[in-house]
Amino acid sequence: MKIDFLKEAGGLYEYSQKIRRDLHMYPELGFKEVRTSEFVAQELRQMGMEVTTGIAETGVVASLGNGKPGRVCMLRFDMDALPISEETGAEYESRNPGIMHACGHDAHVAIGITVARLLANHLNHLNGTIKFVFQPAEEGLGGAERMVKEGVLENPRPDYSLGVHVWNESPIGWFGITSGPIMAASEIFRIVIRGRGGHGALPSRAIDPIVASAQVISAIQSIVSRNVHPQKTAVISVTAIHGGQAHNVIPQEVELKGTIRTFDSDTRELVLDRFQHVVDETARMMGCQAIIETKSLTSAVVNDDQVTAIVLNTVNKMWPHSTIDTNYQTMGSEDMAFYLQEIPGCFLFIGSANHQLGLNTAHHHPRFDIDEKVLPMAAGLLASTAIQLLD
Repeated sequence: MKIDFLKEAGGLYEYSQKIRRDLHMYPELGFKEVRTSEFVAQELRQMGMEVTTGIAETGVVASLGNGKPGRVCMLRFDMDALPISEETGAEYESRNPGIMHACGHDAHVAIGITVARLLANHLNHLNGTIKFVFQPAEEGLGGAERMVKEGVLENPRPDYSLGVHVWNESPIGWFGITSGPIMAASEIFRIVIRGRGGHGALPSRAIDPIVASAQVISAIQSIVSRNVHPQKTAVISVTAIHGGQAHNVIPQEVELKGTIRTFDSDTRELVLDRFQHVVDETARMMGCQAIIETKSLTSAVVNDDQVTAIVLNTVNKMWPHSTIDTNYQTMGSEDMAFYLQEIPGCFLFIGSANHQLGLNTAHHHPRFDIDEKVLPMAAGLLASTAIQLLD
């Protein structure tokens, strides 16, 4: 029996929309998604699922199956919001001051619950188990890593994994489905350039860390342009500079913060090695000391060829005239990488922008919002793909 999950998801549009808007009104930051996780758990229990809560503090895991032995497909959805004050003016605007769903995770949760309902309605057609993972703290707080450490990939262990991200960089009807790396590895760094403070009118008696910092910032840009292979990709961005408080005082030190992004392990190793060397030697050349701290947030999101091919084939069947970018990559990062390191799977992007309706503001912006027509599209796609992976 062939199931038209897209049609059925369309029939649940108001259900999906209601969930998404409720979650949008009450956003919660990473590891504090108490209301959200309670909401998710309640919905899943009403569908008859066995639900486990409290994984990585607020994570929710549920399994759906009919007892038939078979494969396990994991579907992962992130739940956290961002510390942003919303400016959309929507009737479902955030009720929690200074917190906003500005990346679409409210949509992801609504999609996940809708997929659960779709598959629960066809329980007898499951030739295995669907494992739903609703994850906290994706936004740079290490939610996926904690979920993995606390055993989310066991009991049962998935054979495949799927994840989706609504994407306002592209319109409804667009898909980004790429084999191999699709999102970058992410490091953050903090550098303290330490010199010798003094009077602004007597710089010769000081060792100026501000001038040294300017040299460091310029020097590290040469790593990408002169050390990284021209057919490889990397980004080094200094995003914060703090030093000095008075107009006539040379400070003792300057602090720099930023991010490093790469796609493959060789480039990552090269960039981190050169970064350490260039910063240290440039500061030393200026008579200063550099204290360097780097922290890895996540590795690259790397899709499995076989699973990605199934997703791509499903999209082609469901939307024969859609726009599919099979070479899409973004230097953004996602901790879905922690699951894909251990479980073959596919993480894809689905366009959620609508320029005519003004729903095309970028992610992490106070006026971010999506075209909710993406909800049944994503739910239908994931349900259809998941059931195929069990066969």
